[in-house]
Amino acid sequence: MPEPIQNRYEFVYLFDVENGNPNGDPDAGNLPRLDPETSRGLVTDVCLKRKVRNYVMLDKEEAEGFKIYVKEKAVLNRQHELAYAALELKPEQKKLPKDEAKARELTSWMCANFYDIRTFGAVMTTEVNCGQVRGPVQLNFASSIEPIVPLEIGITRMAVTNERDLEKERTIGRKHIVPYALYRAEGFISAPLAAKTGFGQEDLELLWEALCNMFEHDRSAARGKMAARRLYVFKHDSKLGNAPAQKLFDLIKVRAAPDGQGPTRRFEDYVVDVDRDQVPANVSLEEML
Repeated sequence: MPEPIQNRYEFVYLFDVENGNPNGDPDAGNLPRLDPETSRGLVTDVCLKRKVRNYVMLDKEEAEGFKIYVKEKAVLNRQHELAYAALELKPEQKKLPKDEAKARELTSWMCANFYDIRTFGAVMTTEVNCGQVRGPVQLNFASSIEPIVPLEIGITRMAVTNERDLEKERTIGRKHIVPYALYRAEGFISAPLAAKTGFGQEDLELLWEALCNMFEHDRSAARGKMAARRLYVFKHDSKLGNAPAQKLFDLIKVRAAPDGQGPTRRFEDYVVDVDRDQVPANVSLEEML
């Protein structure tokens, strides 16, 4: 297992959407998610983690140590069985081995072989039990800088599904979009938790790479044009950190440009203020995008 990272990190991630739906809400007819009290758009942490996973799958092609645990049509029990087979253990229904060392070895094997487990953690207490682990990388929900106004667009389809429908009128459907929105997400990386999962420097660099490039490989008609705009990374000198995360996040403020006219419709309509003078001496700030 590679040496785990030795520093705490926080990061601020800015991305935008143009004429698309960045994260539909299945409880609201797939409308773009929003905060009902402020009308600001939301993108869940799960949505962002999915895109990171997809990028790693493309980049590493399931290479050793970089398999993805949660992916489309994955059967989690089968993933767990790989660990039991590798360690020559026989699983018991919903139970870990009584030998605590063997139980830890199972969880460690899953961390070593699956990138998303050692990064985000996983609850693996299914019928084939591999324990659970809390990952060092955590993201909060992304929130739009300003309120959004989702639009419902009518669309038509000229083709029909069945021959009996040939003489019918065109099928009419609905598409929900956000004309434009800039979103901000904040993330945390814990060195002590990285030591427990084996999250190392190569994993960290892959995470930054994924955040910078994942939208380039996530195109679809529903999502419109999405782009990563800024990635600000705070690196502490120590494992436990040298400043509260919220104080570091407050050093980066995003606002609409004061001379803007009309609604914001592009990234250039915003101003990102970074108060570098107030960054603590034992914390560094790097702009990676």
